[in-house]
Amino acid sequence: MRTKLPPALAEIAAGRDHILTREFAKATNKAPQTVRKNYCLTGECFGIRPIKVGNNLLWPVAPIAELLAGGVAK
Repeated sequence: MRTKLPPALAEIAAGRDHILTREFAKATNKAPQTVRKNYCLTGECFGIRPIKVGNNLLWPVAPIAELLAGGVAK
């Protein structure tokens, strides 16, 4: 089941499956450092695990859409 992307998240993602940490922070209304700290402490942020490519964390868009829709990311 695909979750419909909220308009703001769709604009940030621009058709991509993963977004950068700063974009994830903007979508969740948090500071990028808060997202990085949660990742460092628990390996996830809001129940969402990123993939690491080089020095970048890439966050999957589908679980973020579920989170923003009021669901719990799996």
